[in-house]
Amino acid sequence: MDPLRIDAITLRELRIPLVTPFETSGWREEEKNCIIVEMKSQHLSGYGECAVTSGPWYGPETITSAWHVMQDYFVPTVLGKKFSSTNDVVESFSSVRGNSMAKASFDMAFYDLAAKKEGVSLSKFLGGTKDKIESGVSVGIQKNSRQLIETITDYLRDGYRRIKIKIKPGKDMEPVSTFREHFPDLMLMADANGAYKSSDFQSLLKLDNFDLLMIEQPFGWDDLVEHANLQRAIKTSICLDESVSSVNELKSALALGSCRILNLKPARVGGITVSRYFKEDIVTPEFKLNPDGTITVPTGPGLGVDVFHEKLLKYTVRTEHFSS
Repeated sequence: MDPLRIDAITLRELRIPLVTPFETSGWREEEKNCIIVEMKSQHLSGYGECAVTSGPWYGPETITSAWHVMQDYFVPTVLGKKFSSTNDVVESFSSVRGNSMAKASFDMAFYDLAAKKEGVSLSKFLGGTKDKIESGVSVGIQKNSRQLIETITDYLRDGYRRIKIKIKPGKDMEPVSTFREHFPDLMLMADANGAYKSSDFQSLLKLDNFDLLMIEQPFGWDDLVEHANLQRAIKTSICLDESVSSVNELKSALALGSCRILNLKPARVGGITVSRYFKEDIVTPEFKLNPDGTITVPTGPGLGVDVFHEKLLKYTVRTEHFSS
């Protein structure tokens, strides 16, 4: 690929209303907060999402901290420079520790830019072969079991065939057992977002009786040892999410036997992300679920979809533009 010169960068903070409030074991959200990075090279624009939250609940990065790092460190590093590959962009940030989500947004924006320069979809650019991908849905903590079953039933009508429900101490056995009673053969995952402590070990063992596809992140993000202890004690696979934000952390988890499944979110690990959660999406055409529970892989240049600038500006609450 010929080198791409980064001529301008725009940061936009967005707040997009959710269709329904989304509650996990640790926080409740009624709107989507994020930062959209627009990276320009001549007439082309590439977009990347910094998928942080307003507070440090999921990880240490926040809207405020990510904006600071991108504005004061990443923009000066890449603006006006030429890059031949995404590796070169990531390497230019090597002196900055952590801040994986901020790094991922610049990484993804350059990927979009590079694929557009080549005139191919990002899927093809990355060597993808599927034209559809299977889709599951994540269900927040509900007020009661009746509401949980109604919510899941609606998603099944939409076409979803894999369900992940959020759990926490005191709201785990009842929703999981109720789910299994109503949907004995449906693929089910339970996600705790690190809500349990070592004193809850015996309670977690009981979840082994419900034929779960996995139990995701039961313990704290920094407790690989307790995850390893639980994985040895149950047949259900443990999935790690918040605990793994780098290759080195994954190596430690595998060495300890802390998990059998990894929830791999590109934004969390620093690079190479929309849809039924939002009242309005900012891309066109919007991502839609097919009747068979799949989502069609976009085939247009770059991300495969166009950013709807009118909607992008509608939900933007802060903007900063930089040019060389």
